[in-house]
Amino acid sequence: MPVITLSLTINAPIQKVYDAARNIDLHQGSMSHTNERAVAERTSGLIELGESVTWEAKHFGVMQQLSVQITEMSPPYKFTDEMTRGAFSRFTHQHLFGISKILTSKPHVNIYQKPNSFLNYQLCSLGNRQFSDG
Repeated sequence: MPVITLSLTINAPIQKVYDAARNIDLHQGSMSHTNERAVAERTSGLIELGESVTWEAKHFGVMQQLSVQITEMSPPYKFTDEMTRGAFSRFTHQHLFGISKILTSKPHVNIYQKPNSFLNYQLCSLGNRQFSDG
């Protein structure tokens, strides 16, 4: 299965970065270019272990929904959300946090399996090409 890893270094305390990553309102604000919004289950505030959220956004010209559940949480070092419904056959998103001097690092690890649907497969392939081509 493909794995995409992205990493950020943030000049802020680890707990603030951890809470910001779980903040549904902040995520919606940062994704305004896709009109992403939380439409079901937990739709605002800090998501917690066992809670779910359904996101709706337009990607590649198609309105899509993705439902995820927080399946693992070890504050302030890690939480994992896993797809329960959406375009992929499987999607796991690990949020990892560490401290280096006064900076907090926040790697994202996305593990996914492409969907069975031909249209969804083509959309995902297009997205992967655009992502890898920079």
